[in-house]
Amino acid sequence: MTAPDVMNPSRPKPVYSFQNFWDTTVMRVPQFDLRAQTEKLGPELLEALRQVLYSGAYVQGAPIEELQKSMKAYFSAPHAVACSSGTDALLVSLMALDVGPGDEVITTPFSFFATLGVVLRLGAKPVLVDIQDATFNIDPAQIEAAITSQTKAMIPVHLYGQCADMEPILALSKKHSIPVIEDCAQSLGATYPFKAAAVGKAGAMGELGCISFYPSKNLGALGDAGMVLATDDALGKKVAMLRNHGQSERYIHPLVGGNFRMDGFQAAVLNVKLKYLEGWIARRQQIATRYSEALTQLGVLSKGVVLPARVYQGKTGDSMDHVFHQYVIRAPDRNALKATLESKGVGCGIYYPVPFHHQPCWTSRYGTSWSFPRTEKAAAECLALPIFPEMSDEQVDIVASSIAEHYGIRS
Repeated sequence: MTAPDVMNPSRPKPVYSFQNFWDTTVMRVPQFDLRAQTEKLGPELLEALRQVLYSGAYVQGAPIEELQKSMKAYFSAPHAVACSSGTDALLVSLMALDVGPGDEVITTPFSFFATLGVVLRLGAKPVLVDIQDATFNIDPAQIEAAITSQTKAMIPVHLYGQCADMEPILALSKKHSIPVIEDCAQSLGATYPFKAAAVGKAGAMGELGCISFYPSKNLGALGDAGMVLATDDALGKKVAMLRNHGQSERYIHPLVGGNFRMDGFQAAVLNVKLKYLEGWIARRQQIATRYSEALTQLGVLSKGVVLPARVYQGKTGDSMDHVFHQYVIRAPDRNALKATLESKGVGCGIYYPVPFHHQPCWTSRYGTSWSFPRTEKAAAECLALPIFPEMSDEQVDIVASSIAEHYGIRS
């Protein structure tokens, strides 16, 4: 059998086209459009994938090392460990802290289920603390009352692209010797201002930080992928072992870990995309600003609509205070507004309609006598509008005017 002719350097490179890969009948404004980014980067992505394909190194290998090195530099973190998903990044981080039955982990009731699921999976007890209204993130003022002698870790979530209020959280961490795992699945690139003029990056402020590279994230793979950042040297080395069956060297397993490895194809894709990240974030911020200005000028705030707050804007010394993974408004008639937008061909989503304390796997363990009023209000009112870097100004205006029309306002 002869070698594939794609390995022949003299062979003309094929012209790749994504035109026929998808149905061209799409919504006027989709909630997000991964196709636009993929089509733009298609030749680069396919070349990166081709190199991995013919290298034969599909697990670990050079693309993984390159990605880990780049992320260590980006975060100024001692360790960056590539993982199979954001969920597995959270799981292996808890495992590195030896979280198990009898332990408690403090977190928010308002996040994607993975934040809760990994705690339950290890037999530990999640202890939920209500959120702040402005940021949708855990309220630091309520955390200390939830700390007990069984508290083993805290997981603040940087939701929608904006950091939780980390200074008081880290102060509690130090006071009570409780490590912090940052869930920054939605906040890669976001920054946080400390009072001492220092600026922290989401994922590199606590002992461990967990990133998701799910395709729809600000930096997305072509499937599941994640990463753990570690500011503690011992924890970083332990995470690296645990993600590969607890192996310290070939066939030697001091720990019992799992198969939480990222494959080389996903790393190759992320290596291509990483150089575009800050440009994509800047475009998301432009879209968010246009939304806020348009919706304010159209008068929808008088109908009870609340726009996203950028609580750290101007305080971090850069523009990365909020990276807008989602642009989430509050609407008192959220479900009706969602139905109107969808009828007009505008995609939108609800993140998240069922808080953790209403999930069946929670109520079957801990009952129903739980109340987190801010979380419940957010779950009833939040609506995520379309936002992605390739979105046009015209599409933003269509969404804004559609919201105004829903409330009887003619632009």
